[in-house]
Amino acid sequence: MADTGVARRSRITPEREAELHEAVLELLREVGYDALTMDAVAARTKSSKATLYRQWGSKPELVAKALRCTQPVSLREIDTGTLRGDFAVMVENSDDAQMAKDTALMRGLAHAVHTSPELHRALRELLMEPEITGLNAMLRRAVDRGEVAADCPALTYVPHMLIGAFIALPLMEDRCPDRAFLADFIDSVVFPALGV
Repeated sequence: MADTGVARRSRITPEREAELHEAVLELLREVGYDALTMDAVAARTKSSKATLYRQWGSKPELVAKALRCTQPVSLREIDTGTLRGDFAVMVENSDDAQMAKDTALMRGLAHAVHTSPELHRALRELLMEPEITGLNAMLRRAVDRGEVAADCPALTYVPHMLIGAFIALPLMEDRCPDRAFLADFIDSVVFPALGV
C-alpha cells in the first residue's frame, strides 16, 4: 500500500508542484488562512482534493510547504568558510519582492497560528525548524573556526533576533524588510552580539 502512495506521489512534477504552491499562496493573499479551503485550491489548480490530501496531508502542511518553496536557498546549503561570508550569501540570495510578499503572508498567518495548533506545528516543523537547523550549523562552524566564542550567550538568540527583525520592522516602520535592511541589521545587531 505504501508503494502505491509513493507511485501516486511521483506523478506530480516539480513544475506542477511549484504551480500548486503558487496557487496556494495566491489564495492565501486573497482570502486569508481561515477562508482557504482545499476545495478552493483544487478548483484553482484544476486538481482533485484527493490528490492534494495524498500529496500534502492537510491544509496546514500544504500552506507550510508552499511558503517553504519561496525560500531562495536553504541556510544549511551555505558554507563559504566564514560567518560573514555565509551571512553575505544569505542576504544576496534574498529577494526583496519575495520578502515583501512573505512578510504580508506571515502577518496574515499570525492570528491563524494562535487559533490552529495544526498550522502552528506545520509552520514550525516544515518552515522554521529546517532554517533554524541550518542557521545553527552555520553558527557551529563559526565557533569551530574560532570566529565566535563557544560561550557567547547571543548564539542561542540569533534566530530570535532575525525573526524578530522581520516582525518588528513592519510594525514599527510600516515597511517590509529588504536586503539593505537585512544586511544593516546583521552588521549592526547580530555580528556585534556575537563579537564578530
